[in-house]
Amino acid sequence: MYAFSIRVDKCQIQNKLVTETTPRKQQHMEHRKLRGNGVDIHVAIQGPSDGPVVLLIHGFPTLWYSWRHQIPGLAALGYRAVAPDLRGYGDSDAPSEISSYTCFHLVGDMIAVISALTEDKVFVVGHDWGALIAWYLCLFRPDKVKALVNLSVPFSFGPKDPTVKPIDVLRKFYGDDFYMCRFQVGVERVVRRILTYRTPRPLILPKDKSFWGPKDETIPLPSWLTEEDVAYYVSKFQEKGYTGGVNYYRNFDRIIDAFSYTGRNNELFAPWVGCKIQVPTKFAIGEQDLVYHFPGAREYIHGPKFKEEVPLLEEPVVIEGAAHFVNQEKPQEILQLIVDFISKF
Repeated sequence: MYAFSIRVDKCQIQNKLVTETTPRKQQHMEHRKLRGNGVDIHVAIQGPSDGPVVLLIHGFPTLWYSWRHQIPGLAALGYRAVAPDLRGYGDSDAPSEISSYTCFHLVGDMIAVISALTEDKVFVVGHDWGALIAWYLCLFRPDKVKALVNLSVPFSFGPKDPTVKPIDVLRKFYGDDFYMCRFQVGVERVVRRILTYRTPRPLILPKDKSFWGPKDETIPLPSWLTEEDVAYYVSKFQEKGYTGGVNYYRNFDRIIDAFSYTGRNNELFAPWVGCKIQVPTKFAIGEQDLVYHFPGAREYIHGPKFKEEVPLLEEPVVIEGAAHFVNQEKPQEILQLIVDFISKF
């Protein structure tokens, strides 16, 4: 647990608490569309127009809304918090082609958002898929990033041997029922079941759909997730479905191996294999996060390899009592961690 006092611009701000926000309490938040990498990207923005930009990148199956607690907290401290819906999600465009969801498309969207808002470097915060995109953003365009805070997904998912497909490795460990290898769709039940998943082991989705439980079974919500939160997520996924988000996983080997479906992966990704993240970085993960319990994850996070590949990495933080959706489960601790780190720059 972090003591909640924040130092920003040489002024000590003490006991600054995060205000819970819901869709009804966001009158000071601006929503707009920005032109991304060939698509329109919806962004939620709050904070002074001249404040340092903090780009908050969400994961699956969430939206900009997963940062609902950190956005007003950052804005209150003088930062300009910017949280996009990634392509395929929420109010952003969703291209129909699976091939439109590679890392190059996703990073291109983030570069377009940054360029539309500022000429300066920005702070970047990522979670889940957003963390993976943030790693690639820092790898491809470190000139755009002042400092990085990543949650849940370490750089061990970064570019390695392009002849080895990550999905094949995960399938070898967990079989075809591993969640990245199969998705069943059912909007509200998906939201409830996945957001409340707290088992510290990889997510398995059997063919018999037993993971989702009987249709008449009530899935209780934890204290950090309200019925209103669920309703917001459900409303957006009912409009657009999960196809866009699932396409990230369908592209997983292509994203990691850089267009492996073209047979040109060595040619395209060779320049980055072995490259390091040369951006000041803070990493945090929940102690019950399923990713933390992947084979070799803890050894990587706490061992020398992570620091070798991310030389400017500060000591990783394990958040006690938190699972995968750590920014929603522990909003004040994560806000504190973000601001404590980025206020150094």
